[in-house]
Amino acid sequence: MLSRPKPGESEADLLHFQNQFLAARASPAVKIVKKADKRKGKEGSTEAERPPLQDSKDVVTLDDFPDVLPALTPAPPKKSKIKSSCVHFEDEDPEERLERHDQHITAVFSKIIERDTSAVAVTMPVAVGDAFPRTFHRSEIKSEVKVGAGKKSIFAQKMAARRAAEKASPAPSSECTQIRSTLPNALDPEGSAGEVPIPSIRDGEAGDFFTSRRPCLITGEGLGSQNSEQEAQAIHEENLEKLRSMSEEEILQEQERLLSQLDSGLVAFLKSRCGGGEGLKKELKMEQSRPEESVESLPVAQCHVGSSLSMQELGLEESVRKEENMKVEITEDDLPVKPKKEWIHMDNVEFEKLEWMKDLPSPRQKKTKKGMQARFSLKGELIPADADLPTHLGLHHHGEEAERAGYSLQELFHLSRSQVTQQRTLALQVLGRIVEKARAGEFAASLKGSVLRLLLDAGFLFLLRFSLDDAVENVMAASVGALRALLVSLDDEKYLDWTFSWYQGMVTFPFVPTSEEEEEEEEEEDLNVTEKSQDKKLKDENKPDPEVARYDAVKGLLKTRIQHRLRYILEVVRPVPTVVLDILHILTHIARHSSEACSQLLDCPRLIETIVREFLPTQWDPQVAEPGCLLTSFHGVACSTAMKFIRVLASGGRNAAARLFNKFEMKSRLSRFIAEDPLDLPLPREEAIRISTEAFRLWAVAAGYGQACDLYRDLYPVLVRILQSLPELPSACKRKSPVIELSVQRATAVVTMLIYMTQTAGYTAELQAKLNSNSSEDSEQIPPPPVSWNQVSGLQPFLEASLKKFLQEISQTETWQILQPLTTTYMIYLAVYYSACSHQPSVNPIDCLEELERLTSEVLQPLLSQPAVHSMWDLLRPCSALCNPLSCSQAPESVCSIASLSCMGGKPPLSLVESKSPFPFLTALLFLINSITHIHKGLTSKYRSVLDFRGLKDYLHQSWQTGPPAVTPSSAWILRHEYHLQYFVLALARRMASTCPDYTQHASLHHCVAMALLSRLLPGSEHLAYEVLLDLTFNPEFLPEGKAGGPEAADFSDILHLDTSAKLAQPGSAAAFSSKATRGVLLRESYENLPSIRSCYISHFVHLQPTLMRSQASYQGRNYLIQSMLLPEVRGPILPSDWPFFPLISLYSKVTNAETRGAILNSLPLDLVNTVTWNLQWVLLLETWRAKTLQSIPTAAKLARLMCVFLTGSDLFLEAPVHRYTAALLSVYCQPKALDSLNLDAPLPGLASFHDLYISLLEQFEGVSFGDPLFGVFVLLPLQKRFSVHLRLSVFGEHTSILRALGVPLQQFPVPLERYTSPSEDNLNLLRLYFRTLVTGALRHTWCPVLYVVAVAHVNSFIFSQDSTTQETDAARKSMLQKTWLLVDETLKKHLLYYRLLNAESPLGFDLYEQLPPMRLKYLQMVTQKENKDNAPALV
Repeated sequence: MLSRPKPGESEADLLHFQNQFLAARASPAVKIVKKADKRKGKEGSTEAERPPLQDSKDVVTLDDFPDVLPALTPAPPKKSKIKSSCVHFEDEDPEERLERHDQHITAVFSKIIERDTSAVAVTMPVAVGDAFPRTFHRSEIKSEVKVGAGKKSIFAQKMAARRAAEKASPAPSSECTQIRSTLPNALDPEGSAGEVPIPSIRDGEAGDFFTSRRPCLITGEGLGSQNSEQEAQAIHEENLEKLRSMSEEEILQEQERLLSQLDSGLVAFLKSRCGGGEGLKKELKMEQSRPEESVESLPVAQCHVGSSLSMQELGLEESVRKEENMKVEITEDDLPVKPKKEWIHMDNVEFEKLEWMKDLPSPRQKKTKKGMQARFSLKGELIPADADLPTHLGLHHHGEEAERAGYSLQELFHLSRSQVTQQRTLALQVLGRIVEKARAGEFAASLKGSVLRLLLDAGFLFLLRFSLDDAVENVMAASVGALRALLVSLDDEKYLDWTFSWYQGMVTFPFVPTSEEEEEEEEEEDLNVTEKSQDKKLKDENKPDPEVARYDAVKGLLKTRIQHRLRYILEVVRPVPTVVLDILHILTHIARHSSEACSQLLDCPRLIETIVREFLPTQWDPQVAEPGCLLTSFHGVACSTAMKFIRVLASGGRNAAARLFNKFEMKSRLSRFIAEDPLDLPLPREEAIRISTEAFRLWAVAAGYGQACDLYRDLYPVLVRILQSLPELPSACKRKSPVIELSVQRATAVVTMLIYMTQTAGYTAELQAKLNSNSSEDSEQIPPPPVSWNQVSGLQPFLEASLKKFLQEISQTETWQILQPLTTTYMIYLAVYYSACSHQPSVNPIDCLEELERLTSEVLQPLLSQPAVHSMWDLLRPCSALCNPLSCSQAPESVCSIASLSCMGGKPPLSLVESKSPFPFLTALLFLINSITHIHKGLTSKYRSVLDFRGLKDYLHQSWQTGPPAVTPSSAWILRHEYHLQYFVLALARRMASTCPDYTQHASLHHCVAMALLSRLLPGSEHLAYEVLLDLTFNPEFLPEGKAGGPEAADFSDILHLDTSAKLAQPGSAAAFSSKATRGVLLRESYENLPSIRSCYISHFVHLQPTLMRSQASYQGRNYLIQSMLLPEVRGPILPSDWPFFPLISLYSKVTNAETRGAILNSLPLDLVNTVTWNLQWVLLLETWRAKTLQSIPTAAKLARLMCVFLTGSDLFLEAPVHRYTAALLSVYCQPKALDSLNLDAPLPGLASFHDLYISLLEQFEGVSFGDPLFGVFVLLPLQKRFSVHLRLSVFGEHTSILRALGVPLQQFPVPLERYTSPSEDNLNLLRLYFRTLVTGALRHTWCPVLYVVAVAHVNSFIFSQDSTTQETDAARKSMLQKTWLLVDETLKKHLLYYRLLNAESPLGFDLYEQLPPMRLKYLQMVTQKENKDNAPALV
């Protein structure tokens, strides 16, 4: 039995087994049985009926084939093994047939002959604009072209169709221009442009030329015979004989005839085929001897006339000539390698193929209105369009504009998807550098449009996200770097760290971008805040990732679970330190986005564990602190960036901070980096100070929630040691220590932590008392923090002593600039300390007051008299963001989907957040002064000089008159700090107003500032807004006009008509006829009702109560109530700009909603009437004494708000007080300046459509007006000629019934009629409506005198107008004039025909002609007589 092959046996063993099997003649283990083919036979056919199987083929064997080829003849005989089984004729032998058709293999080997390709035309590949030739798909080729006989594959058919299509459409002349190769002395580049005389043809030269030329167009390849070349040569000689028999004139005539008949593309094709092989060499030699003639490529039929005919060809084909002249010539000297005769097939130099080896032309800037494509270097720098850079820099390629160096964004995107790892890495690195430079604003002046916006629209964010998933570490690193450049601004982080220790600087706005889509979603009504947020979250979850990323990049990245990928890179890949830092920066930016983002980062498995374990260890290799040590990995080494990430993450919420300290053991890390001096940490000195600073900041955040207070007892000795070393900092500043700024930042962080620890300890006694009392059983029990007041009060002497020493350096500019941040925190600490100390039960109040008196006399009063402090007040205006809006404007490359503070490249030297800014120190100083005067009111007069500083008054005057910058992420965080300073100035002014008799001189200025501040305060500052409303806005002390004769001055002004050029009478009504009050009386009444007005407004802002509670907890230092260090999202100010009208708008909304639900309000309660009255009183006070504070509200918006008085209920406007104050406000808004500024066509804030509001007003007037003149004036105001014609069409077309009730007397109408009649009406439909209402009697002078005058004036102007116009208009005015002439009503007819001019003194409101002017009379007679002729009966 034969054995089977085993593993490891060679081919020789297999051959041996095969021989054994064949020798044994054993039956095979497998038998092949082939079934019958149903298409060729039946299934039941027998073996005898079937044809021979496929394995019975002719087999040719060549035994002992020699290594050396034998002679061709005789070949070894062939034998057929199946001779007997084949069917054949009797006279045919299979062996002979095989011998005849199958030659020996030696014949195949020996008879291989290379095909002659010398006459075959070589076509160059078509130049394309891409870096590589474009591939074509078979679907792009039409396959209707018929192929030859026989089967061909689909690919062969498509290729044949493509070749046929290329032959059918010859290439354009610009691509077929022959590149010439001549000697330098034979070139004439100017020859093709001018006219050259045609030389005569010499017989000798012509004969040599004709005999030396070979056929270059006809090759004979298509004849299909062996003697095709001879046939082509015979045809060529016949053509030459024909040309010899023709004269030169006949040749030129024949040439012109051919060129006129042939297609220009075919002519260009013939030119491209001429001149090749040996004939070209001879032609070159001939033209060398004739340098005076220009050398051009000629068709075969014109070769014998040389170059003398080329001028005529180029004259007939001008487009080809221009393209040829533009081509750069290549000569034999330009060849990089000189060809030699010994080289095979190098006798014909193909210059077209050598075009790619030629040097690139020098780049030149195109003179075109279109911008050129931006190209960047590998460093991300923009390359100028005309920059000529060497090619060895690797910036040239074979794409578009090959002569220009650099890569476009499109090419870099293409390269980032390359299969080559190095190319992908390079593209991502370059894109990251471009993004970084674009965010810095380096391309703003050079490029049109935004680079970042273009990249994001092209999907750059998801390109980086996909690249993060790459398995190659270099690609991951490049993606991380580019993503960090896109999302993170290191300058933003620097300024946020700089402001961390300012007043309320720890609390920041979230990095949530403001987008139109989200603003539209916020317009939904009938949903509370919680339902809105949940509904919005569900919508975002259902949206695709790109749509979410379009308006919020961070939210889109979180949907792609980027935190999990970054965790994998940190934990598994363990990249180099640069990538680690970039990842930590990205995570920090994500944590700044929102509390939800912080929660997702905390919920990511092993992310925080990995960061804490790897980058915040308690022990690490001390060699990293050695000088010159190069870290190859950050893993296992403490990193300040990781500590900062944990700090920002803790700022996301109270729960986040608790999880970090309890689950991830951050308390032990804090103790490790706080207890040990930075000089003793085994880290580089600067890094040790940074990580210690971040540790104190993290502790400050935790103390801001009332957490980690138990560490205070453990680290108290460390804190005392640090505070004792702080007085040495001024001397270190003078020594110019290299790390002095970092040391000051660390000291500032220490004091900031003590500020929040003191606040927390200040409420320990209160919480303990609530916990022990029985009155708070129903409320949530909050345990007191584990730190008492006695434990924190002992540090105050250290800090006060340091403050005194630091203030001595205020005159030293350089030293003070370094120490100012620390001095600022000292001021804030003392303010917080004394605020908390004043309500401690264990502290003697007398001792506290004495300490404040001592601090005032020994520290603050001498400080206020320092010249350096005077200069600080003078710097307020130059550094203000309100006075200099450009200092907080958005960066040029800001995009709506990525929130940024626009600090790339730094802020201007004189800006609010720079080191020279006085705002942080003066804000802290004012905070301390307010705390002192709040506790000890007797010290208020001691600080009277603060409000007298000239620089402060100039700043306040400029700030409230300048419109605030747009609320964006880049402006909100700066404006918030500026508003703090303004609030403390106003709070001090409020105390001054009640204690200092001479304060009145500042009252008006401070009240204007308070009004402006109230409409500008941002979310998170609700407590400040409440305090301003409660103590400043409605305070009679800030309205000195009420006591100083303001009402009397208003009456006197009305008597003398000082406010208006025309008399403005108050429209009366039945409710107001009995007692008309003057404006002075109304102002006095309003001034006396200021307390009620204040209560009215505060009650209408009750919807802000939840946010007010959160804001109060932050500003009052109730840390146990603070839920997050992130402020609410910024969508705009807390109160709308038209907040003075808010009660009226709120009441209108309630009534409208009630009527929508079907309820009918026939009468309103008394308190609602009082609410509207108080609202109108406050607006009247502001319009009279604080008119400039309402300038930001358009006059049209004010008018629309007043219309709500008539739309609220059915009889509210008839109430006497409401009617009086509405009429008084109407007289204000009808003054000439107000009327000039009235624009009803522009969009109004808070109003979707004024037209819809006006239609509602017309419907209300029809139903409940009772012909009230005041209501009528509000209806008539929008009908002025300069406003939309649709408003007038609504009255005269759809609501003509109101014309009977609009009985406003002309003498009481406060608007000049010229605003209604000038210019003349040109709307034909409205003119027809005017005429119809007049003729039908719907509009009468007794019913509606104002609109009657208006209609008569416009109709009169129209019917007597003789200006050239359209045929329809001309026919209409003639028809209207004819109808007017035929009117039966003689009074109306006289008014329409004899109207002259407006006259307010006339009872009619206008004057009439006694008789028509001659021109009008003649025109009237012409029109009326023509009508009579047209209507006369015809004579029969």
